[in-house]
Amino acid sequence: METDESCRVLPFQLQFDKPLASQVKIAEWNPEKDLLAMVSDDSKILLHRFNWQRLWTITPGRCVTSLCWRPDGKAIAVGLDDGTLSLYDVENGKLLRSLKSHFAAIVCLNWEEDNHLINDEHCHTSKYEDRTSRFFPPAPKVPRMPGLVSGDNGFMDDGDDSFEELSSSSHQRFNVLCSGDKDGNICFSIFGIFPIGKTNIHNLTFPTSSDGAKRSKRFLSASIHKVALSNDLRRLIVMCSGVLVDDMCVIDMAGYNEYGLHCLALNTAIFWNRKNELHQVAQQASNIEDLTEVVRASLSVMSRLWSDAMHTFKEKFNSLSTLIMDHGLNSSPQEEFLSLLGGARTSPAVHQFLVSTLGEVGVKRISKVLCGAGKELQRIVLEHLQPAAEVMGFRMGELRGLSRWRARYHGIGLDEPLISNATEKAGMLLVQVERFMRVLSSVLQQYSNFFNWLLKCIKLLMSEPSDQLLPYNSELVIIFLKFLYEQDPVKQLLDISETDYNVEIDLETAERVRELVQFGGFSDTEYLRRTLAKEFQQLELSFKEAFQMPFTTISRTILCEDLLPLFPLPSFPKASSLIPTSISFYEDSSRASSSYCAGQHQVIDYISFQVPNESFSDIENCICIVRGFMHDSDCLKKEYSSLEAVLLCVPVDYQCVDLSLYKDSQIVLLLNKDTNTSESAGDGCMIIMQASDLPYVSISRSEFRDAWRLQELKDSTACLHLGDEKARMIPHCVIAPLAVSASRGLACVFAARKRALVYILEEDEDEVSDAE
Repeated sequence: METDESCRVLPFQLQFDKPLASQVKIAEWNPEKDLLAMVSDDSKILLHRFNWQRLWTITPGRCVTSLCWRPDGKAIAVGLDDGTLSLYDVENGKLLRSLKSHFAAIVCLNWEEDNHLINDEHCHTSKYEDRTSRFFPPAPKVPRMPGLVSGDNGFMDDGDDSFEELSSSSHQRFNVLCSGDKDGNICFSIFGIFPIGKTNIHNLTFPTSSDGAKRSKRFLSASIHKVALSNDLRRLIVMCSGVLVDDMCVIDMAGYNEYGLHCLALNTAIFWNRKNELHQVAQQASNIEDLTEVVRASLSVMSRLWSDAMHTFKEKFNSLSTLIMDHGLNSSPQEEFLSLLGGARTSPAVHQFLVSTLGEVGVKRISKVLCGAGKELQRIVLEHLQPAAEVMGFRMGELRGLSRWRARYHGIGLDEPLISNATEKAGMLLVQVERFMRVLSSVLQQYSNFFNWLLKCIKLLMSEPSDQLLPYNSELVIIFLKFLYEQDPVKQLLDISETDYNVEIDLETAERVRELVQFGGFSDTEYLRRTLAKEFQQLELSFKEAFQMPFTTISRTILCEDLLPLFPLPSFPKASSLIPTSISFYEDSSRASSSYCAGQHQVIDYISFQVPNESFSDIENCICIVRGFMHDSDCLKKEYSSLEAVLLCVPVDYQCVDLSLYKDSQIVLLLNKDTNTSESAGDGCMIIMQASDLPYVSISRSEFRDAWRLQELKDSTACLHLGDEKARMIPHCVIAPLAVSASRGLACVFAARKRALVYILEEDEDEVSDAE
């Protein structure tokens, strides 16, 4: 085969042929740079440059089931088999965020960016300005527990600004991440971090007649294979396999198997129609969630620090109780200390404890540990907790202002009472932080005074001079022994396990709080009785309720507009997910939409897939390309159809391994030659052809839509001739996946014997950037 090609110019230039340590199951090119992300069979994620230099390798610890790039190419979304969606920084492979939106394996991901500038209803370009930076310094980061290495706190590196930079750049243009799992759930998240909607294909009702009526047709045992959001965010095309049922009765599919591959068109126009509002809400809400994580981590670190310090104190002073019992005394440690403070005779137990067990060195060590922990708590409050609470309150106030604009924001579920309640909770948290600082300062003062007194006592008992010691207050010592020696008010405010504890407040304070309600004070007058940890719990609950409303509202608007049965499958095979498929969208300037502003054109969808030989007895070794599906339901209402399709017969002795729609309505096919010797030369072939020039045939949908229609195309099948197309023979047996970069003009082909071949698809090599 290579000899035959030597007589003519090869259409694709081979750049690299590199060995692989293990086989690759997923591969995606970066949309902006010459970077290739790959997932190996052992679920390692590898990032390579165009020149095959490896940048990093990460192991998520679970089976990787899907992967996609963020539209700006600065982050990678990874779906795992346990339903976790993780975002990684492309620069260093660091984990930026993990979401648990699914409870089953995420089998497909699609991250789409709005390809138009944000315009208002008069088509004037509008831009949302985040005013937070006007009044506040940069948002605080998650504190790190002293002694822990970077990443041990489970969120992000405290010294790394990558997440802040990525988050900021993400918000410059509206984008939506779609994820589908094997149980039929499809989740939507703005910027990949703010969940905004969810639907399940089992719960969708499908129109199955030309009049668009929904006749309770539903899927049974359905599984999602691919999701693709259109460039204008108005439609989502879903490819799924399952059985279509009518009132739990399997629909007769004209003598063919009922189980098969279907195509759905979901209406996601709310992402376009309300993108200004969603952009603002998502930006504020996602930042609030980041700040919530800062507060949560701050409380956790503070609780651990204080707990460790108090453990040191109690471990040493508990020995005094043992000594008192050993000496046959019935008094408590507090009574013994009060007796010593009052000038009475020092008991042998206290003398032994202060002079021998504790000593001056022990007092200083415990004082350093406890006071050091207290200062660290104060630092965390001032640098992390309090700034986060303040910015959180400001951002909730911004959302509260938006929620009062009911004409624009009520339609996306921004509920004013819920937002107002969350704003009030944010204010209550600030009050709790202020009270905690006062309590902590008082407790540290009490402990410091107690330790000064102990040092004085030890010096007197040892008949040593004590003139150089710091003075102490006897009244504060008495207060400490009565109220702090066996109690820990700091822990009660911080520890999550102490949430049932109620803070005692005097009647006068409670009455003043109730009076303030008349002047705009907090409507919840019991907040001072709650601890800081309990207040934060209530704050999180209020945020969840407030942000759940937009999630629920958007989810209700995502409906199925059209259903297109593609082909039957012989059974319920697991291998159905291995059928080569590809979905892409292109601008169709010939179909200008009246709802668009001038210069903006409607997009047309192309859906390509291999038709299994088992599906139809009279269709064999064919590829099908369907276009115009997502707008066909609208066209049928106007009594014409936009749905067209073509069957493309693959040359004899070849089988389609994978396919990918390319830019300008082109399609790239990866073929394998049927041969008994898989290692023979010319086993593989890559072809690129113009899909828009094929002889499409209109698909009749005048009657019911729940029937396989591809057999209507058998008489107009187009044959693929290798000599007529741009083709390149590959001296390897090739396997899926085929990774094609539409923006960079690159293709990566994987051979069965663990090799990767990178080709330049462009005829003009200058169009492809050099290796970085």
